[in-house]
Amino acid sequence: MDDIARHVDLANLRESEMAVDLSADESGQAIYDFIADMYPICRSITGDGVRRTIDLIRNYIPLTTCEVPSGLQVFDWTVPPEWNVRDAYIKNSAGERVVDFKKSNLHLLGYSMPVRGRMALDELKPHLYSDPERPDWTPYRTSYYKTTWGFCLPHNQLLAMPEDDYEVCIDSRLEPGHLTYGDLRLLGRTSDEVLISCHICHPSLCNDNLSGIAVATALAQYLRKMDHRYTYRFVFAPGTIGSIAWLALNEAHVGRVKHGFVVTCAGDPGPVTYKKSRRGNAEIDRAWSYVLKQSGDPYEIEEFSPYGYDERQYCSPGFNLPIGTVMRTPYGKFAEYHSSADNLDFVRPAALRDTLSKAISTIDIIENNACYRSEKPFCEPKLGNYGLYSGLGGVGAGDYQMALLWILNMSDGENSLLDIAERARLPWEMIKQAAAALSGAGLIRSIVPDPAK
Repeated sequence: MDDIARHVDLANLRESEMAVDLSADESGQAIYDFIADMYPICRSITGDGVRRTIDLIRNYIPLTTCEVPSGLQVFDWTVPPEWNVRDAYIKNSAGERVVDFKKSNLHLLGYSMPVRGRMALDELKPHLYSDPERPDWTPYRTSYYKTTWGFCLPHNQLLAMPEDDYEVCIDSRLEPGHLTYGDLRLLGRTSDEVLISCHICHPSLCNDNLSGIAVATALAQYLRKMDHRYTYRFVFAPGTIGSIAWLALNEAHVGRVKHGFVVTCAGDPGPVTYKKSRRGNAEIDRAWSYVLKQSGDPYEIEEFSPYGYDERQYCSPGFNLPIGTVMRTPYGKFAEYHSSADNLDFVRPAALRDTLSKAISTIDIIENNACYRSEKPFCEPKLGNYGLYSGLGGVGAGDYQMALLWILNMSDGENSLLDIAERARLPWEMIKQAAAALSGAGLIRSIVPDPAK
């Protein structure tokens, strides 16, 4: 199926053409500013808004773009017609725009068919969507797979609309075109892959959409600067249909995916939440859980459920990939979710940076996790002979000394460093340093050496 999709390869984009390094800004302000740049664009599951967003991402990382044609069958789904909007509004009899797509793209029901006409309020009302529970906010609503049209507006505004002769205009196009997604592959020392995915299909929603795009972009920038064992695959795709299309086009290769996560809702002030993969005990699940427990910050761990974001496609039983989801407050659990209140005031630079930092810490674990075997398994080696013992007689061992002892004792070829870190409840950096010291002293050796090292 690879030959069906059109590819635009920008892998040779020069480093000098890249924008600021989002990952280098410890404040998170650069990530926030990137969100602000994307915020005005009207995105959907297809169309020019997705392409414009990918063009902005290309200022930071060299994405390859894939264009998947409308009508293509991808498993049980069909790629829909492409949707683009030039304008949409409701005018009263005085010619005033009372609902205006140009003021907020949330005012238009996603995938609305083209409409022009005049109608009374009673005829118009079945096409107006509001949220009585949050009457001052404009809700986000879509109708991707049912041909209809509509407008979204605050409930208080709807209640205040007088009887009138309203002019309705939706200048949209639904026609054969393409679904667009971006793909970046960062080659590692092995062909085993880590898949990092985010959805790119929502209009002006900062936390539920743009925060995931911005944090994933920053993470890709960070990984481009480092030598890594795994090959990293970043997928920026429209939700549901985008990941399904990606899986259909890459079905022959997904067996290379050994770890991964979806990133979304990454910028609100709530604590980080990790939703486990379908497997529940995959290495990525354990790594994220360990990082959150060790952080000292509030956190939540959720079990897998087949509802949510694109993890449910990656974790479908035919693929069963080890893909979890990292977010802060989960979808549907913050009041601003899918509304105009999910704006630039809702996301926080510090929260964006914190999500990125925890993702980097998790990647450090999967990059460096390994099983070792002790070269001196019969009784405890005399560490002083190797320059590794600094304690005084009668004084309790410090954390680093305990890390050395834990690794020596547990290095039987069965336990990984993550197993040891979890059991010892010690910081990862300390475990990693202790393992390097013991390996350098010849006391342990990796049972699966990295051939490129």
